[in-house]
Amino acid sequence: MPEHETPAGTMDDVDAVTREVLTASRLLVAVSARSLAAVEERVTLPQFRMLVVLSTRGATKLVTLAEQLQVAPSTAMRMVDRLIAAGLAERHVNPADRRETLLRLTDEGRRTVGDVTARRRTEIAAIVERLTPAQRLALVEALAAFNEAGAEPLASETDGAEPYPLGWTVDVPATRNG
Repeated sequence: MPEHETPAGTMDDVDAVTREVLTASRLLVAVSARSLAAVEERVTLPQFRMLVVLSTRGATKLVTLAEQLQVAPSTAMRMVDRLIAAGLAERHVNPADRRETLLRLTDEGRRTVGDVTARRRTEIAAIVERLTPAQRLALVEALAAFNEAGAEPLASETDGAEPYPLGWTVDVPATRNG
């Protein structure tokens, strides 16, 4: 049997799957962009990503935050300064080591992450509702396999309390079962 031939009913066309994933990615990026529209005059996409990391990690040192975002510490510092000026983040002294400064979200920063995540979830749910039950099951199975292959941790089912609301994680061990 030639390399790309497979039994009936199976899919082994990597190009076709890649094309569909890219199309879905474009749709999800558009949903994410629309969910950020209400806050775009206050926060950029990279700054929002920083808010998400602070939301998931809690109080964090600047160098750790820069590593999580895969940016230079100077870039992270500029982003933090803008978030502090916008009232979305704040600096405070680490009680365990008074020489250290930690960064954390303000209540407004937490609300911003929760609101954007809720808008995104609502729009995705509206798209999913247009699928048949069989299509939903197939999508869940396909995305679970895709996420596992990409080592992406499973998101929780609740808005705002998701451990990784936008899937932007770095250096987090992949686990599918807890």
